[in-house]
Amino acid sequence: MDLDVFVSTHRAEWDRLEALLRRRRRLTGAEADELVALYQRTATHLSVIQSSAPDPQLTGRLSQLVARARSAVTGTRRASWRDVTRFLTHGFPAAVYRSRRWWVPTALLSTVVAVLLGWWIGTHPDVQASIAAPGELRDLTRPGGEYETYYSSHPAAAFAAQVWTNNARAAAMCLVLGIFLGLPVLWILFENMLNLGVGIGLMSSVGRLDTFLGLVLPHGLLELTAVFVAAGTGLRLGWTLVDPGPRTRRTALAEEGRAALGMAIGLTLVLFVSGAIEGFVTPSGLPTWARIAIGIAAELAFLAYVYVLGGRAARAGDTGDVDADERSATVPTAA
Repeated sequence: MDLDVFVSTHRAEWDRLEALLRRRRRLTGAEADELVALYQRTATHLSVIQSSAPDPQLTGRLSQLVARARSAVTGTRRASWRDVTRFLTHGFPAAVYRSRRWWVPTALLSTVVAVLLGWWIGTHPDVQASIAAPGELRDLTRPGGEYETYYSSHPAAAFAAQVWTNNARAAAMCLVLGIFLGLPVLWILFENMLNLGVGIGLMSSVGRLDTFLGLVLPHGLLELTAVFVAAGTGLRLGWTLVDPGPRTRRTALAEEGRAALGMAIGLTLVLFVSGAIEGFVTPSGLPTWARIAIGIAAELAFLAYVYVLGGRAARAGDTGDVDADERSATVPTAA
């Protein structure tokens, strides 16, 4: 395609579309029809240029023009509480349900790694000695030591907010960094499992593993599940780069990326719940069985939410992506 001839042929249409978009007064019926027609033609022109003779400057101008025209044609849509409700009852659980083949294996393998690390540390005194000095290890693991006082060292509300912020940051990093073929996600997972394994190993070496689990399980079940969901989704996003399936790589990344962004918001709410449990339930005077029961109840409620509501929404076609009318317009491309 001769780009100069193409531009000369259609420049008048683009200029006319730009002039209509600059109008401050209300368009007449004929002008509105003309705007829609020019928008459709310009979108097709942009597709032809991108596929046949890409020119950065021209592509940038037409992309901006098409975006402005689309906004003028479709109007501005305001979010409502109905959108929030739909996201929480359909979009978010459906996205988590769809990615279960990634985060469930991630959870199982990560748990095995944490247990193996804990066993290795707990049965090898030389490894324990490399972690900290003997006196420091005693301060960590003794009754009333740092592992126990950690959960009550700050006011409950402040501690819950701090935990929530840290965990939400870790989950967001898993989702965002997944685009780098998932490699940073594996490192974040390993760091989390190493920290858990150290606690398991050190406390089991002094015969206090039950105390450690009584402190970790109430909030840790839901907290780690949220981290595993984020990690699995990040890995899935990274794999999309390798194998986008029947979609184009660009389309696949856009769809999975939007779903991942929605999951980041949803997981922030889940981690808020786990942070509240860690701040108020874990250090409370409740019996160990009661604290663990609360943690198990929260975990089962989340799994039911994902597999019942999410499964139903996914089977109905919800993917966690935005609605079709809110996505960027796609137009045919020249072969």
